[in-house]
Amino acid sequence: MTNKRYAKSQALFERAQKVVPLASQTFSKSHLTYPQGQAPLFMDRAKGCRTWDVDGNEYIDFVNGLMPVILGYGDPDVDAAVTKQISRGVTFSLATELEVELAELLTEIIPCAEMVRYGKNGSDATSGAVRLARAYTGRDRVAACGYHGWQDWYIGTTPRNKGVPKAVRELTSRFPYNDLDALDKTLSAHPGEFACVIMEPMNSVEPGDGYLQGVKDIAHKHGALFVLDEIITGFRFALGGAQELFGVMPDLACFGKGMGNGYAISAVVGRADVMRQMEEIFFSFTAGGETVGLAAALATIEKIRSHKVVDHLWRVGGNVCTALQSKLADHGLTEAMAPVGKPPWLLLNYKDIGDNSSWQVKTLFMQEMLERGILIQGAHNFSYAHKDEDIAALTATYDEVLPVIADAVHNGTMMHRLKGPVMQPLFQVR
Repeated sequence: MTNKRYAKSQALFERAQKVVPLASQTFSKSHLTYPQGQAPLFMDRAKGCRTWDVDGNEYIDFVNGLMPVILGYGDPDVDAAVTKQISRGVTFSLATELEVELAELLTEIIPCAEMVRYGKNGSDATSGAVRLARAYTGRDRVAACGYHGWQDWYIGTTPRNKGVPKAVRELTSRFPYNDLDALDKTLSAHPGEFACVIMEPMNSVEPGDGYLQGVKDIAHKHGALFVLDEIITGFRFALGGAQELFGVMPDLACFGKGMGNGYAISAVVGRADVMRQMEEIFFSFTAGGETVGLAAALATIEKIRSHKVVDHLWRVGGNVCTALQSKLADHGLTEAMAPVGKPPWLLLNYKDIGDNSSWQVKTLFMQEMLERGILIQGAHNFSYAHKDEDIAALTATYDEVLPVIADAVHNGTMMHRLKGPVMQPLFQVR
């Protein structure tokens, strides 16, 4: 049964289903990733760290558009730069100076960046990097670890591979994180055939001592390029990304999400000798130099630097992590939930406990948090707009929700407390 507070969302969902497959443009923003009938499905507006759904319900937003909103919705400095650029033009018949300015800025702050090309989303950047590596090495195979977007070369390795030719799926091999021997065996199974090793530098698990450098060394031993997917970690873990934080230099890297504070922009950066192959491969599209994204990125990155935004993300994330660990222990829930990852991207790990599955725990958690005005999925995606009072509101909500979860798992009331079906996994990506 649909909660009355989401009545308009449900009505709009039923309307959308008739004309929009999935009723959403993005799996992770769709009804599949929220408790059925117990969550908003359509947003109306947002400002700072707060958002309002079509029913008028207000939330403190810890999803932030799946992480591109790093400064906060409607940041005045970014929007002023965008508005100014719109008055000058959005899409031109030739390149613009903005393309050069942003590239110069990126080569200044990202350790591996000697040259730059732009895309509009993360999949553009990761797929461009893979094509570039194949062109540079003359090889076809790819080794991947993490989540790298919707394009055939990667998504074919997941259960969401419908429509991807078998021949394409077989060219990408997945390898486990923090296991150098497994990577070496993967590359050794097809000697001289791997173009690159592409990976997220970190998500929920810390890299072991020397692990990332070890990946680079093994890739180079096999004649492959080392590519870091910094779509999430870029501008969040450090201004120059995880490569700056962990002190490893990839051959190529991919940036996006927080780069434009919600405006569409991404980039492939890396060694000049490799990047020069961009003059030969076909990585070219009408919106590649669209100026709104470029102007937004320039303003966003300058503000991240001048306002010490990364320091802020580390501070608020660290405070939430400490508070959450304490509260979970107080309620005997450390076996059911745990904060993992780095403070700027603090994920929640849900686990089976007793007769309750991790998905029951997650469904109840999201149901109760949403009911109390906290928009959250499987992670705390912090922004500069999250101030101390917003963090205090989040932790106060935990004080209300965790006792509900504790009662459900310790006293067998889970199915009584769930107001709708248990959520189902979309697909495993990490």
